[in-house]
Amino acid sequence: MKIYVNVNATRGGNGSKESPFKAINDAAKIAVAGDEIIVAPGVYREYVNPVNSGLEDARITYRSEVPLGAVITGAEEVKDWKLVEGTTYVTRIDNSIFGSYNPYIQEVEGDWYFADNHMHTGSVYVNDRMFYEAESLEECIKGEVFEGSWEPEYSIYKWYTTQDKDTNETVIYANFQDLDPLKEKVEIAVRRNCFMPTKKYVGYITLSGFNVNKAATTWAPPAAYQDGMIGAHWSKGWIIEDCDISGSKCSGISFGNYSQENNDNYFFTKHVKSPTQMERDAVCRAQYDGWTKETVGSHIVRRCHIHHCEQTGIAGRMGCVFSIIEDNHIHHINNMQQLGGAEIAGIKFHAAIDVIFRRNHIHHCHMGIWTDWEAQGTRITGNFLHDNNPPACIKAKPDRFDQDIFVEVGHGPILIDNNILLSACSLRVATEGVAMVHNLICGSFSAVNAGVDSTIDGKNQPRYTPYHIPHRTEVLGFMTILHGDDRFYNNIFIQNTPIPSDYLEGWEKDEFTNLEVGTHVWDEFPVYEDWIEQFDLDKKRPDMGKLASAHFGHLPVWIHGNAYLNGAKAFKKEDDKLVVDKDAYVKLICEDGKYTLDTNVVELVKDFKVHMIDTATLGKAFEPEECYENPDGTPITLDEDYFKNKRGLNIIPGPFANASVVSDVIWED
Repeated sequence: MKIYVNVNATRGGNGSKESPFKAINDAAKIAVAGDEIIVAPGVYREYVNPVNSGLEDARITYRSEVPLGAVITGAEEVKDWKLVEGTTYVTRIDNSIFGSYNPYIQEVEGDWYFADNHMHTGSVYVNDRMFYEAESLEECIKGEVFEGSWEPEYSIYKWYTTQDKDTNETVIYANFQDLDPLKEKVEIAVRRNCFMPTKKYVGYITLSGFNVNKAATTWAPPAAYQDGMIGAHWSKGWIIEDCDISGSKCSGISFGNYSQENNDNYFFTKHVKSPTQMERDAVCRAQYDGWTKETVGSHIVRRCHIHHCEQTGIAGRMGCVFSIIEDNHIHHINNMQQLGGAEIAGIKFHAAIDVIFRRNHIHHCHMGIWTDWEAQGTRITGNFLHDNNPPACIKAKPDRFDQDIFVEVGHGPILIDNNILLSACSLRVATEGVAMVHNLICGSFSAVNAGVDSTIDGKNQPRYTPYHIPHRTEVLGFMTILHGDDRFYNNIFIQNTPIPSDYLEGWEKDEFTNLEVGTHVWDEFPVYEDWIEQFDLDKKRPDMGKLASAHFGHLPVWIHGNAYLNGAKAFKKEDDKLVVDKDAYVKLICEDGKYTLDTNVVELVKDFKVHMIDTATLGKAFEPEECYENPDGTPITLDEDYFKNKRGLNIIPGPFANASVVSDVIWED
């Protein structure tokens, strides 16, 4: 059945074409498997709470009749502004408007939130841009630049809120600077979510072609209920496609955790157990609660434009398993830098089991793709990432850099292939079981042999993390990160970011501030032949005590067929490498929304022939003993490049099959 919605109808009807509903949520109350809700253009200031689940072969589809013509927003317009001082105005909102959730009382807070501030989940928007929150009226009126911002020139636009308990009103001040609030479109976030079921297991929903914006979402840590402007809320089989998603205070889309009994922001509320321990608890509790391939995950996000959110573009903990994230444009995430914590990225997934990230363009994000815990059977392929670091990050000498990809405390296998990685740091690799094949790598590696365990009162506290039965959610075991078990084949490494002149002398150089591109950071790791010799395989009765150091030592690495340009440094035991002494460069060009590369790197490596890489070459990740293979268990052969061109007989390093395709458009907005 087709159900029609039109906010511009003269009065609400029965959902027929002749008499449409005025609200999408009216359709959501009655839609059942197989129904299609067709939404006419207009602005829908409402919270849509899907009630019923579709079926795998009979989905419930919500479709914007005109692509991006239907807008679902968590905001309301405010036109009643009175001048206070200078360019600062005030408005007063009756608290009854907010119901049980007032985002101008509720602060952004929870496990793994580190910012020492009192930001609220609400926001003020002018012409669809979020203003910066001030923590005092004086700060709001001054309207000074916030130096931490990635866009400091915009940070002078401020707002501040307080409660008038005598009148039961929320009071909002805003410094509009050169803008006139009586002439511009001014909105405030009122609703927590835009499109998300309140109950679990509302599956097989399609959301197609909507503009979804401006919601007062909450902080989304792993061991807690995770919401977003759009959220599947612990269900299966959602498709979110061709949508424009922006302006979330925290997350744009959530495929995250449900609210677990006695373990929802446990550390934040009770303090007595470490947040890492509560993450382990969350995984084990989910096993008892029915977290399986049959019940949760298998979502698709495709061809969406996700931008200007302040925690993540897409978040997920466990509920994201078996999903596909493809052909999305994700940018300007956490650029305001007012929120701070360990859960911020363009995409931040915990337990990305059999998740595929492919053909996404991710830039100007505080981290691009972050797979945290249990990245197993994960593939990051054919993505284009750049500028995922603060504009002044090199000059600032930070203790950590933002990066294109961060893989943290997992056991693999995770395959990263045919990507274009242009940021100053390409990969933060506090993990094991990673294979990088046929990438263009213009940045450094950080956190090699670091960033995993904690030293507490002089004692090492290892971070044991789970691994799973291959292609399933069921836990197979727990183990700390030994580091290694990594593979690097057929990549191009180029020192594309100049190293500051005082880097070697003046910096406190460590694993977190490494700027030097290349695989040399694995020099202390054994190759397989040296590693396997430790185990006395020729002895029938091995000495358990003697082998203990080998059992807890570094795992081996496989590094072959890579090209190193502009001073990028090679692994000392790599004997089949190419080192190019000639000047090399990679420049990104964007004209009319079309991105191309101006580079000579492929020309410099085109005569260096390497081998085809496949599942058999890559072997198995050590702890789960799982092959680098497709989610259905079939083998992978890396015979296609970034553009899906076949590699043919003469295989060269990098993401391009041959030099002739280098000037092709790599992304078009």
